[in-house]
Amino acid sequence: MIATIDKTEVGEYYFTYINQVPADRDVLEVLELQIPETVELLRSISETQSRHRYAPGKWTIREVVGHVNDVERLFVFRAFWFARGLNEPLPSFDQEVAARENGADERTLSSHIDEFRAIRAASLTFFRELSSDAWLRRGVASGNPFSVRALAYITAGHVAHHNRILREKYLA
Repeated sequence: MIATIDKTEVGEYYFTYINQVPADRDVLEVLELQIPETVELLRSISETQSRHRYAPGKWTIREVVGHVNDVERLFVFRAFWFARGLNEPLPSFDQEVAARENGADERTLSSHIDEFRAIRAASLTFFRELSSDAWLRRGVASGNPFSVRALAYITAGHVAHHNRILREKYLA
């Protein structure tokens, strides 16, 4: 699906991620291509290097990948909720609380990579099987509007955003 996400489909903040997805690319293709790209990037990092923080108070690489995994689950859950016609608003997500509690540094980077692959495979299956009507459904989460299709773009853009940060700040 190639779509132009308009300003009514999502809160302004989320264009930080949506704009990471090339406008001429099918979002499902981007989501699929990110699997080998992200895995290759992460496999280039040693287990020792994965404990690196680029500045005091910043997350380690393991914590970044744990965050990416957590947030993909969140965005796809929101897409699921709205696609299935559930209308109740969803609560906010505090990424700092989640990062503190997910125990990312207690696990190997390799286990985070395996988890990314599994989550993304499930995300792709979910998005591929949506009806055309479901893609257009909308809801509210964190006090912001979201369409299902915007959430697919946000999911892809969030990974692109963090892959760029890993390359520019952690691995430069």
